[in-house]
Amino acid sequence: MNFDFDEDLLALKSNVRDFIQGEVDPVAMQIEEEDRIPERIIQLSKEMGLFGLSIPEEYEGLGIGMVEKCALYEEIGQTHNGYTTLIGAHTGIGTVGIVEMGDEQQKRKYLPAMAKGEKIGAFALTEPDAGSNAANLKTTAIRKGDKYVLNGLKHYITNAVEASVFTVMAVTDPEKGAKGITSFIVEKDFPGFKLGKVEKKMGLKGSHSAELVFEDCEVPVENVLGEEGQGYVNALKILANGRAGLASRNLGSCQKLLDMSVAYAKERIQFGTPIIKHQAVSHMLAEMAVEIEALRSLTYRVAWMVDSGKKVIKEAAMLKLYGSEVYNRVADKAVQIHGGLGYISDYPVERFFRDARITRIYEGTSEIQKNIIAAQLEKEY
Repeated sequence: MNFDFDEDLLALKSNVRDFIQGEVDPVAMQIEEEDRIPERIIQLSKEMGLFGLSIPEEYEGLGIGMVEKCALYEEIGQTHNGYTTLIGAHTGIGTVGIVEMGDEQQKRKYLPAMAKGEKIGAFALTEPDAGSNAANLKTTAIRKGDKYVLNGLKHYITNAVEASVFTVMAVTDPEKGAKGITSFIVEKDFPGFKLGKVEKKMGLKGSHSAELVFEDCEVPVENVLGEEGQGYVNALKILANGRAGLASRNLGSCQKLLDMSVAYAKERIQFGTPIIKHQAVSHMLAEMAVEIEALRSLTYRVAWMVDSGKKVIKEAAMLKLYGSEVYNRVADKAVQIHGGLGYISDYPVERFFRDARITRIYEGTSEIQKNIIAAQLEKEY
Protein backbone atom coordinates (compact mmCIF):
# COMPACT_ATOMS: atom_id res chain seq x y z
CA MET A 1 0.00 0.00 0.00
CA ASN A 2 1.34 3.38 -0.99
CA PHE A 3 -0.50 6.40 0.36
CA ASP A 4 1.67 9.00 -1.34
CA PHE A 5 -0.73 11.38 -3.06
CA ASP A 6 -0.16 12.32 -6.69
CA GLU A 7 0.26 15.91 -7.80
CA ASP A 8 -3.37 16.32 -8.87
CA LEU A 9 -4.67 15.26 -5.47
CA LEU A 10 -2.11 17.39 -3.65
CA ALA A 11 -3.23 20.38 -5.69
CA LEU A 12 -6.89 19.64 -4.92
CA LYS A 13 -6.08 19.24 -1.22
CA SER A 14 -4.29 22.57 -1.29
CA ASN A 15 -7.28 24.26 -2.93
CA VAL A 16 -9.67 22.81 -0.36
CA ARG A 17 -7.32 23.83 2.48
CA ASP A 18 -7.16 27.38 1.16
CA PHE A 19 -10.95 27.48 0.91
CA ILE A 20 -11.41 26.14 4.44
CA GLN A 21 -8.90 28.53 5.96
CA GLY A 22 -9.79 31.54 3.86
CA GLU A 23 -13.57 31.28 3.63
CA VAL A 24 -15.10 28.88 6.15
CA ASP A 25 -12.93 29.45 9.24
CA PRO A 26 -13.57 33.23 9.25
CA VAL A 27 -17.35 32.65 9.51
CA ALA A 28 -17.19 29.80 12.04
CA MET A 29 -18.39 32.01 14.89
CA GLN A 30 -21.19 33.33 12.69
CA ILE A 31 -22.27 29.76 11.96
CA GLU A 32 -22.24 29.01 15.67
CA GLU A 33 -24.27 32.07 16.62
CA GLU A 34 -26.78 31.98 13.77
CA ASP A 35 -27.06 28.18 13.50
CA ARG A 36 -26.82 28.31 9.73
CA ILE A 37 -24.21 28.05 6.99
CA PRO A 38 -23.97 31.35 5.06
CA GLU A 39 -25.36 31.00 1.55
CA ARG A 40 -22.12 32.38 0.14
CA ILE A 41 -20.22 29.45 1.63
CA ILE A 42 -22.74 26.98 0.21
CA GLN A 43 -22.42 28.55 -3.22
CA LEU A 44 -18.62 28.50 -3.15
CA SER A 45 -18.72 24.85 -2.05
CA LYS A 46 -20.89 24.04 -5.05
CA GLU A 47 -18.50 25.81 -7.39
CA MET A 48 -15.59 23.79 -5.97
CA GLY A 49 -17.44 20.53 -6.58
CA LEU A 50 -17.50 19.56 -2.91
CA PHE A 51 -21.07 18.26 -3.15
CA GLY A 52 -19.95 15.79 -5.80
CA LEU A 53 -17.14 14.03 -3.93
CA SER A 54 -18.88 10.63 -3.98
CA ILE A 55 -20.41 10.87 -7.43
CA PRO A 56 -18.80 9.48 -10.63
CA GLU A 57 -17.73 11.85 -13.37
CA GLU A 58 -20.36 10.51 -15.76
CA TYR A 59 -22.98 11.99 -13.41
CA GLU A 60 -21.07 15.29 -13.06
CA GLY A 61 -19.27 14.43 -9.82
CA LEU A 62 -15.54 14.48 -9.13
CA GLY A 63 -15.22 10.75 -9.71
CA ILE A 64 -12.61 10.14 -7.01
CA GLY A 65 -11.99 7.04 -4.90
CA MET A 66 -12.29 6.64 -1.14
CA VAL A 67 -8.61 7.35 -0.46
CA GLU A 68 -8.82 10.62 -2.39
CA LYS A 69 -12.12 11.49 -0.75
CA CYS A 70 -10.67 10.89 2.71
CA ALA A 71 -7.73 13.13 1.86
CA LEU A 72 -10.17 15.97 1.11
CA TYR A 73 -12.38 15.15 4.10
CA GLU A 74 -9.32 15.47 6.32
CA GLU A 75 -9.01 19.08 5.16
CA ILE A 76 -12.75 19.76 5.50
CA GLY A 77 -12.76 18.28 9.02
CA GLN A 78 -10.44 21.02 10.26
CA THR A 79 -13.15 23.66 10.22
CA HIS A 80 -16.58 24.14 11.83
CA ASN A 81 -18.11 20.69 12.25
CA GLY A 82 -21.58 21.93 11.29
CA TYR A 83 -20.29 22.73 7.82
CA THR A 84 -18.29 19.50 7.80
CA THR A 85 -21.44 17.52 8.62
CA LEU A 86 -23.55 19.19 5.94
CA ILE A 87 -21.02 18.21 3.29
CA GLY A 88 -20.17 14.84 4.82
CA ALA A 89 -23.73 13.60 5.31
CA HIS A 90 -24.62 14.58 1.75
CA THR A 91 -21.55 13.09 0.08
CA GLY A 92 -21.55 10.08 2.41
CA ILE A 93 -24.75 8.34 3.48
CA GLY A 94 -26.89 10.84 1.57
CA THR A 95 -25.65 9.83 -1.89
CA VAL A 96 -23.76 6.54 -1.55
CA GLY A 97 -26.93 4.44 -1.74
CA ILE A 98 -27.95 5.88 -5.10
CA VAL A 99 -24.40 5.64 -6.45
CA GLU A 100 -23.92 2.03 -5.35
CA MET A 101 -27.42 0.56 -5.61
CA GLY A 102 -29.41 2.80 -7.91
CA ASP A 103 -30.38 1.76 -11.41
CA GLU A 104 -29.32 3.82 -14.40
CA GLN A 105 -32.60 5.74 -14.54
CA GLN A 106 -32.32 6.71 -10.85
CA LYS A 107 -28.69 7.76 -11.24
CA ARG A 108 -29.44 9.93 -14.26
CA LYS A 109 -32.41 11.50 -12.51
CA TYR A 110 -30.81 12.38 -9.17
CA LEU A 111 -27.02 12.31 -9.19
CA PRO A 112 -26.18 15.24 -11.51
CA ALA A 113 -28.27 17.66 -9.42
CA MET A 114 -26.84 16.19 -6.21
CA ALA A 115 -23.28 16.51 -7.54
CA LYS A 116 -23.85 20.21 -8.17
CA GLY A 117 -25.46 20.76 -4.77
CA GLU A 118 -28.76 21.68 -6.38
CA LYS A 119 -30.31 18.82 -4.42
CA ILE A 120 -29.02 17.86 -0.97
CA GLY A 121 -29.17 14.23 0.14
CA ALA A 122 -30.06 12.67 3.49
CA PHE A 123 -30.32 9.16 4.92
CA ALA A 124 -33.44 8.22 6.90
CA LEU A 125 -33.16 5.06 8.98
CA THR A 126 -33.49 6.05 12.64
CA GLU A 127 -36.89 5.98 14.37
CA PRO A 128 -38.03 6.36 17.98
CA ASP A 129 -37.92 2.55 18.39
CA ALA A 130 -35.15 1.85 15.88
CA GLY A 131 -31.79 3.38 16.70
CA SER A 132 -29.07 0.88 17.50
CA ASN A 133 -31.66 -1.83 16.80
CA ALA A 134 -31.94 -0.74 13.18
CA ALA A 135 -34.10 -3.68 12.14
CA ASN A 136 -36.94 -2.66 14.48
CA LEU A 137 -38.52 -0.24 12.01
CA LYS A 138 -42.14 0.81 12.31
CA THR A 139 -42.41 2.92 9.15
CA THR A 140 -44.38 0.88 6.62
CA ALA A 141 -44.55 0.87 2.84
CA ILE A 142 -47.54 -0.80 1.20
CA ARG A 143 -47.69 -1.20 -2.55
CA LYS A 144 -50.82 0.13 -4.22
CA GLY A 145 -50.66 -0.12 -8.00
CA ASP A 146 -47.71 1.81 -9.34
CA LYS A 147 -46.94 3.43 -5.98
CA TYR A 148 -45.88 2.55 -2.45
CA VAL A 149 -47.67 4.31 0.38
CA LEU A 150 -45.41 5.13 3.33
CA ASN A 151 -46.59 5.80 6.88
CA GLY A 152 -44.40 6.41 9.90
CA LEU A 153 -41.91 8.70 11.59
CA LYS A 154 -38.15 9.12 11.31
CA HIS A 155 -36.11 11.26 13.68
CA TYR A 156 -32.59 12.65 14.21
CA ILE A 157 -32.21 12.83 10.42
CA THR A 158 -29.11 14.86 9.52
CA ASN A 159 -29.59 17.39 6.69
CA ALA A 160 -33.37 16.94 6.97
CA VAL A 161 -34.04 20.69 6.75
CA GLU A 162 -31.81 21.27 3.72
CA ALA A 163 -32.36 17.99 1.87
CA SER A 164 -34.68 17.35 -1.03
CA VAL A 165 -33.70 13.71 -1.70
CA PHE A 166 -33.93 11.11 1.06
CA THR A 167 -32.84 7.47 1.16
CA VAL A 168 -35.62 6.03 3.34
CA MET A 169 -35.90 2.56 4.89
CA ALA A 170 -39.41 1.17 5.42
CA VAL A 171 -41.05 -2.18 6.13
CA THR A 172 -42.69 -3.81 3.12
CA ASP A 173 -43.23 -7.25 4.70
CA PRO A 174 -43.56 -7.27 8.52
CA GLU A 175 -43.48 -11.08 8.61
CA LYS A 176 -39.91 -11.24 7.32
CA GLY A 177 -38.23 -9.08 9.94
CA ALA A 178 -35.01 -7.51 8.66
CA LYS A 179 -35.55 -9.21 5.28
CA GLY A 180 -38.84 -7.37 4.93
CA ILE A 181 -37.27 -3.89 4.82
CA THR A 182 -36.96 -1.98 1.54
CA SER A 183 -35.12 1.24 0.70
CA PHE A 184 -36.73 4.05 -1.26
CA ILE A 185 -35.68 7.33 -2.84
CA VAL A 186 -38.13 9.90 -1.49
CA GLU A 187 -38.37 13.50 -2.61
CA LYS A 188 -39.46 16.22 -0.21
CA ASP A 189 -42.27 17.26 -2.56
CA PHE A 190 -43.91 13.83 -2.68
CA PRO A 191 -47.53 13.94 -1.42
CA GLY A 192 -47.78 12.93 2.22
CA PHE A 193 -44.21 13.88 3.17
CA LYS A 194 -43.52 16.66 5.64
CA LEU A 195 -40.78 17.91 7.92
CA GLY A 196 -41.42 17.47 11.62
CA LYS A 197 -39.70 18.84 14.70
CA VAL A 198 -36.26 20.37 14.20
CA GLU A 199 -34.03 19.30 17.08
CA LYS A 200 -32.03 21.68 19.28
CA LYS A 201 -28.63 20.10 19.78
CA MET A 202 -25.59 20.44 22.01
CA GLY A 203 -23.34 21.05 19.02
CA LEU A 204 -23.07 20.88 15.24
CA LYS A 205 -24.66 24.29 14.79
CA GLY A 206 -25.51 24.93 11.16
CA SER A 207 -26.17 21.23 10.63
CA HIS A 208 -29.83 20.54 11.22
CA SER A 209 -31.48 17.32 12.35
CA ALA A 210 -35.23 16.85 12.27
CA GLU A 211 -38.14 14.45 12.14
CA LEU A 212 -39.59 13.19 8.88
CA VAL A 213 -43.30 12.47 8.89
CA PHE A 214 -44.90 10.13 6.35
CA GLU A 215 -48.70 10.26 6.19
CA ASP A 216 -49.87 8.21 3.21
CA CYS A 217 -46.75 9.39 1.40
CA GLU A 218 -46.86 8.29 -2.23
CA VAL A 219 -43.60 6.97 -3.68
CA PRO A 220 -43.43 5.71 -7.28
CA VAL A 221 -42.48 2.06 -7.73
CA GLU A 222 -39.50 3.15 -9.83
CA ASN A 223 -38.08 4.81 -6.69
CA VAL A 224 -37.40 1.52 -4.95
CA LEU A 225 -33.64 1.55 -4.35
CA GLY A 226 -32.22 -1.88 -5.08
CA GLU A 227 -34.53 -4.85 -4.65
CA GLU A 228 -37.54 -5.12 -2.38
CA GLY A 229 -36.53 -6.73 0.89
CA GLN A 230 -32.89 -5.65 0.60
CA GLY A 231 -33.29 -2.37 2.51
CA TYR A 232 -31.67 -3.52 5.74
CA VAL A 233 -28.68 -4.94 3.87
CA ASN A 234 -28.51 -1.72 1.84
CA ALA A 235 -28.53 0.36 5.03
CA LEU A 236 -25.65 -1.60 6.52
CA LYS A 237 -23.64 -1.25 3.30
CA ILE A 238 -24.28 2.49 3.15
CA LEU A 239 -23.25 2.96 6.78
CA ALA A 240 -20.13 0.81 6.43
CA ASN A 241 -19.06 2.68 3.31
CA GLY A 242 -19.50 6.01 5.06
CA ARG A 243 -17.41 5.15 8.09
CA ALA A 244 -14.06 5.83 6.43
CA GLY A 245 -15.33 9.26 5.43
CA LEU A 246 -16.57 10.08 8.91
CA ALA A 247 -13.29 8.94 10.47
CA SER A 248 -11.28 11.10 8.08
CA ARG A 249 -13.35 14.15 9.03
CA ASN A 250 -12.73 13.30 12.69
CA LEU A 251 -9.05 13.00 11.83
CA GLY A 252 -9.05 16.51 10.40
CA SER A 253 -10.67 17.88 13.56
CA CYS A 254 -8.10 16.08 15.71
CA GLN A 255 -5.24 17.53 13.67
CA LYS A 256 -6.69 21.03 14.05
CA LEU A 257 -6.96 20.57 17.81
CA LEU A 258 -3.35 19.38 18.02
CA ASP A 259 -2.15 22.31 15.92
CA MET A 260 -3.99 24.78 18.14
CA SER A 261 -2.78 23.07 21.31
CA VAL A 262 0.88 23.07 20.30
CA ALA A 263 0.71 26.73 19.27
CA TYR A 264 -0.97 27.72 22.53
CA ALA A 265 1.41 25.64 24.66
CA LYS A 266 4.39 27.42 23.08
CA GLU A 267 2.88 30.85 23.78
CA ARG A 268 1.36 30.37 27.24
CA ILE A 269 3.82 31.19 30.01
CA GLN A 270 3.43 29.71 33.49
CA PHE A 271 6.07 29.48 36.22
CA GLY A 272 8.36 31.49 33.97
CA THR A 273 8.40 29.11 31.00
CA PRO A 274 6.12 28.09 28.10
CA ILE A 275 3.79 25.34 29.29
CA ILE A 276 4.98 23.05 26.47
CA LYS A 277 8.14 22.69 28.59
CA HIS A 278 6.13 21.24 31.45
CA GLN A 279 6.03 17.46 31.29
CA ALA A 280 2.32 17.20 32.08
CA VAL A 281 1.47 19.29 29.02
CA SER A 282 4.13 17.86 26.72
CA HIS A 283 2.97 14.32 27.48
CA MET A 284 -0.63 15.20 26.61
CA LEU A 285 0.57 16.61 23.29
CA ALA A 286 2.62 13.47 22.65
CA GLU A 287 -0.36 11.23 23.40
CA MET A 288 -2.55 13.29 21.06
CA ALA A 289 0.02 13.05 18.27
CA VAL A 290 0.42 9.27 18.62
CA GLU A 291 -3.32 8.62 18.48
CA ILE A 292 -3.79 10.96 15.54
CA GLU A 293 -1.09 9.21 13.55
CA ALA A 294 -2.56 5.80 14.39
CA LEU A 295 -5.99 7.03 13.28
CA ARG A 296 -4.51 8.36 10.05
CA SER A 297 -2.94 5.00 9.25
CA LEU A 298 -6.13 3.06 9.97
CA THR A 299 -8.25 5.54 8.03
CA TYR A 300 -6.27 5.26 4.82
CA ARG A 301 -5.89 1.51 5.12
CA VAL A 302 -9.66 1.07 5.31
CA ALA A 303 -10.14 3.60 2.50
CA TRP A 304 -7.69 1.59 0.38
CA MET A 305 -9.64 -1.59 1.18
CA VAL A 306 -12.87 0.08 0.04
CA ASP A 307 -11.24 1.18 -3.23
CA SER A 308 -9.88 -2.35 -3.70
CA GLY A 309 -13.33 -3.89 -3.33
CA LYS A 310 -12.38 -5.74 -0.16
CA LYS A 311 -14.80 -6.67 2.60
CA VAL A 312 -14.55 -4.02 5.32
CA ILE A 313 -17.33 -4.83 7.79
CA LYS A 314 -14.96 -5.42 10.71
CA GLU A 315 -12.34 -2.86 9.69
CA ALA A 316 -14.92 -0.12 9.05
CA ALA A 317 -16.43 -0.74 12.48
CA MET A 318 -12.95 -0.58 14.03
CA LEU A 319 -12.33 2.70 12.25
CA LYS A 320 -15.64 4.22 13.29
CA LEU A 321 -15.02 3.17 16.90
CA TYR A 322 -11.41 4.33 17.04
CA GLY A 323 -11.98 7.55 15.14
CA SER A 324 -14.82 8.64 17.39
CA GLU A 325 -13.05 7.74 20.62
CA VAL A 326 -9.79 9.39 19.55
CA TYR A 327 -11.60 12.59 18.60
CA ASN A 328 -13.20 12.76 22.03
CA ARG A 329 -9.93 12.06 23.85
CA VAL A 330 -8.03 14.60 21.76
CA ALA A 331 -10.72 17.24 22.30
CA ASP A 332 -10.66 16.64 26.05
CA LYS A 333 -6.88 17.03 26.19
CA ALA A 334 -7.07 20.17 24.06
CA VAL A 335 -9.48 21.76 26.53
CA GLN A 336 -7.21 20.79 29.42
CA ILE A 337 -4.14 22.26 27.74
CA HIS A 338 -5.96 25.52 27.01
CA GLY A 339 -7.24 25.69 30.57
CA GLY A 340 -9.96 28.28 31.16
CA LEU A 341 -9.64 29.50 27.57
CA GLY A 342 -10.62 26.03 26.37
CA TYR A 343 -13.92 26.32 28.23
CA ILE A 344 -14.84 29.71 26.75
CA SER A 345 -17.16 29.74 23.74
CA ASP A 346 -15.20 32.57 22.11
CA TYR A 347 -12.44 30.08 21.33
CA PRO A 348 -12.90 27.15 18.88
CA VAL A 349 -11.58 24.45 21.24
CA GLU A 350 -14.82 24.60 23.23
CA ARG A 351 -16.84 24.13 20.04
CA PHE A 352 -14.80 21.14 18.89
CA PHE A 353 -15.22 19.58 22.34
CA ARG A 354 -19.02 19.77 22.09
CA ASP A 355 -19.10 18.68 18.47
CA ALA A 356 -16.91 15.65 19.16
CA ARG A 357 -19.44 14.05 21.50
CA ILE A 358 -21.97 13.11 18.84
CA THR A 359 -19.40 11.08 16.90
CA ARG A 360 -19.66 8.32 19.50
CA ILE A 361 -23.41 8.13 18.85
CA TYR A 362 -24.42 8.84 15.26
CA GLU A 363 -23.92 6.47 12.33
CA GLY A 364 -23.62 3.63 14.84
CA THR A 365 -22.69 4.04 18.51
CA SER A 366 -19.31 2.97 19.83
CA GLU A 367 -21.01 0.08 21.60
CA ILE A 368 -22.61 -1.14 18.38
CA GLN A 369 -19.24 -1.00 16.63
CA LYS A 370 -17.83 -3.29 19.32
CA ASN A 371 -20.72 -5.70 18.72
CA ILE A 372 -19.96 -5.73 14.99
CA ILE A 373 -16.25 -6.31 15.57
CA ALA A 374 -16.91 -9.13 18.05
CA ALA A 375 -19.41 -10.79 15.71
CA GLN A 376 -16.91 -10.72 12.86
CA LEU A 377 -14.18 -12.13 15.10
CA GLU A 378 -16.51 -14.97 16.09
CA LYS A 379 -16.97 -15.82 12.41
CA GLU A 380 -13.26 -15.68 11.68
CA TYR A 381 -12.03 -17.94 14.48
